[in-house]
Amino acid sequence: MSQENPSKDSNSIDIKDEKNPKAEDYKNEANLHFNKKEYDKAIEFYTEAIKLDGENAVYYANRSLAHLRQESYGYALQDAISAVKSDPIYIKGYYRRAAAHMSLGKFKQALGDFEYVAKRRPQDKDAQMKFKECQKIINKQKFERAIATEKKELSLAQMYRDLDGISIEEDYTGPKLENEKVSLQFMLDLMEHYKTEKKLHRKYAYKILCDIDEYFRKQSSLVDIRVPSGQKFTICGDIHGQFFDLMNIFKINGLPSEKNPYLFNGDFVDRGSFSIECIFTLFGFKLLYPDHFFLARGNHESVTMNQMYGFTGEVIAKYSSTMSDMFTQVYNWLPLCHCINDRVLVMHGGLFSQDNVSLDDLRKIERNRQPPDEGLMCELLWSDPQPQPGRGPSKRGVGIQFGPDVTDAFCQYNKLDYVVRSHEVKHFGYEEAHNARCITVFSAPNYCDTMGNMGAFITITGDDLKPKFTTYEAVPHPNVKPMAYANSLLNLLM
Repeated sequence: MSQENPSKDSNSIDIKDEKNPKAEDYKNEANLHFNKKEYDKAIEFYTEAIKLDGENAVYYANRSLAHLRQESYGYALQDAISAVKSDPIYIKGYYRRAAAHMSLGKFKQALGDFEYVAKRRPQDKDAQMKFKECQKIINKQKFERAIATEKKELSLAQMYRDLDGISIEEDYTGPKLENEKVSLQFMLDLMEHYKTEKKLHRKYAYKILCDIDEYFRKQSSLVDIRVPSGQKFTICGDIHGQFFDLMNIFKINGLPSEKNPYLFNGDFVDRGSFSIECIFTLFGFKLLYPDHFFLARGNHESVTMNQMYGFTGEVIAKYSSTMSDMFTQVYNWLPLCHCINDRVLVMHGGLFSQDNVSLDDLRKIERNRQPPDEGLMCELLWSDPQPQPGRGPSKRGVGIQFGPDVTDAFCQYNKLDYVVRSHEVKHFGYEEAHNARCITVFSAPNYCDTMGNMGAFITITGDDLKPKFTTYEAVPHPNVKPMAYANSLLNLLM
């Protein structure tokens, strides 16, 4: 088996020759697809290689990286475990397993793999650095948990009563709240301000967070939406910090208004490096049109995801760690799902590991917390559809996968026409699965500047709720790469 030194290039696929020529041909073909970012094809060919040589650690490790690039962290972890089992001294297998664990927020498990590599390669500065960086993350989390247990939770308005004491500098020329309230003019000025890569003043940013926190605390975990007959309603999927693509949605479909309502279905932030711009734009419109603009929590509106995939780093770089803590509290109060006219349920992830879950069960979810590893809240945020009947383990390592029979039973039990979810990149920006009763919409085109996918949004009318799909390509953005604020250790592994 391969014994090369991969540690300085731990985020690359292996190209070493192995003993089975036909399997090698499949691996080489897979590598070509991988380098073209055709990860589905790459996985197919790595799988063929594994069928011929199921003890080859390189094949598992390469397929693990392809799964990581597709955010299939559960599958990536399984392959990394197989790589280590096949060759216990193959260093890259440990790096893959660490990357999968980190992607799932399981830092202690990742630390064990980094420690193994660091001990085996004591002179390798790269291996030592990754071990120490992972230790820092764990120590920081311990400190944050200790502080959190000492705090009695207060609203943001209670926590930041000195808000009025923040002064506005004389040279600030950006948008200003009118009588401490969001206005249409403020929103128009804010979007133009952001297009020139300028920041909203911290006093106004804090005020928006305080007001949105107060609003969301009063909402149910499931929010009911009424769309009158003849009125258009728009559902958007993941935005992931792609502010200029968000602006393109509004250009194509019109600005939000009482006559042009929207629902954004989670994952507003992370990965893209304009997450601050996205979230304050969305929060601003929510405050301006509270009954005609809706926001649902995604799996990336959470501490672990934000720390790894860039939002925390971006908030600290553009504002402060205090504001990062404020966002954490606001995200805990975001609604988890929406039901349109009692006939269409919209959630970020998907359906459930148990039968006969009712809409009332969803309304009763205690959501003011970080997403748990199991249960209704977890599955609403993390689950994915699968083509075959039944339920299966999640490719992500969190939530479940559910088949068309599960969707049909859930819709029948709750008298729904269909469900809409997001959470997955789709080539055309959307997908109709399970006999069109499970629809995916993803609104971040050319995701992370690499995937080449279209973005899409759904429009319906209150008459028949029949979905209409609009697709669009990515638009240019300033030269700031995705993941610019992500945890440096994750970038080194992916």
